[in-house]
Amino acid sequence: MIMLPTGLRRGIGFETVLRGLPTPRHRGEVKSLIESAAPCRGQVLNIANQVSKLHNCKVFTRSLQPALADDLAHAPAVVLLGPRQVGKTTLALELARSRPHVYLDLESERDVGRLAQAELYLESQRGRLVILDEIHRVPGLLPILRGQIDAARRAGIGAGLYLLLGSASLEVLKQSGETLAGRVAFRELGPLHVGETGPGRMEDLWLRGGFPPSLTAPTDARSLRWREDFIRTYLERDVPQFGPRIAAQALRRLWTMLAHHQGGLLNMAQLARNLGVDVKTVGSYIDLLCDLLLLRRLTPWHASVGKRLVRTPKVYLRDSGLLHALLGIPTMDTLLSHMVVGASWEGFCIETLLACAPDGVSAYFYRTSAGAEIDLLLAWPGGELWAVEIKRSLAPKPERGFHVACADLKPARRWVVYPGREAFPLAEGIEALPLPEACRQFGPGP
Repeated sequence: MIMLPTGLRRGIGFETVLRGLPTPRHRGEVKSLIESAAPCRGQVLNIANQVSKLHNCKVFTRSLQPALADDLAHAPAVVLLGPRQVGKTTLALELARSRPHVYLDLESERDVGRLAQAELYLESQRGRLVILDEIHRVPGLLPILRGQIDAARRAGIGAGLYLLLGSASLEVLKQSGETLAGRVAFRELGPLHVGETGPGRMEDLWLRGGFPPSLTAPTDARSLRWREDFIRTYLERDVPQFGPRIAAQALRRLWTMLAHHQGGLLNMAQLARNLGVDVKTVGSYIDLLCDLLLLRRLTPWHASVGKRLVRTPKVYLRDSGLLHALLGIPTMDTLLSHMVVGASWEGFCIETLLACAPDGVSAYFYRTSAGAEIDLLLAWPGGELWAVEIKRSLAPKPERGFHVACADLKPARRWVVYPGREAFPLAEGIEALPLPEACRQFGPGP
């Protein structure tokens, strides 16, 4: 079902909806779509769907934009992955604004109909950037794209042909990686982070999460309602598209259990017992949430250091706003008095830092049976390690286990990330950094 903006559902009309769009350019784009449409239901619904995607959009500049533009300048096809409503369509249209392009929403019957003779249609669009939204809906297009890319290369066009948008990683990566090998680049767009919103929005960002409609809602209550609807939609509509039929109630229970266990070691046997299913089923549920880019498995550091290392991954819900919605946390006051506050802050910081880290940086945690621990260990391509301790305190102090772990691994940089505003040295070689400052240490965006 296409979710129309409130104004359209109530029959207020397109002009009212246009006034609600964030910039004159968006209003102009949508108005031109409306004026060019024939007065039939299919076309109006398609336009309304595009209005809906633009309605909660471009308020923030995404740090991924330069890297994505560079990929389009060098690769024939680029796959942009990210959860629904994270801003993929908005970013794609922003990048396409300066070049000839065509946008096809593969959840729209009208746009899918244009591809009835896909080879002929795509050939007629050569020289324009073709944006295919929700590419996983029509996986049969991928072999056709391969042929079109090869034909375009023979004609001397080797880059910027296709931008493919998808909401799940597993199938799109598998199919496009096999079918378009050597012809495609991959990027992942996550929710907004503090490097994109600015530090002035950090509390809202932590409480509400980084999905633009949630972050920009007029009140905390409206934001929470949006996230609750988002979770329901994923459970009832989106999950069945991407894997074997899974009962929405069972997946909701697992999702909530993982929220209560935020930042904990993954114990699939215990989760299976609590759900009344086998371990294999729990594993498939968790794989699906990871493939939908909603859950992160943080793997333990695996190098041999002569210590008994914990080898079980930790799990985090990737968006703090969804975590809080699953736990029924509506306001900052409620969050600060909830027992999940420390784990929530830790997960929020980890996702923010990984969103800001350059390509090639890998993330781990480090823990030994003797109690040495690093919350986030960043491994750079050249082998350098950065150690990050995360504290929810205005007077941060690294634990003894952090010092022991640093002695084991000898990281080049050692941070304690905390919610304050000033950076200062804590001990020899250890810096206390506010989260925005820690992000700036990585330099420009990905």
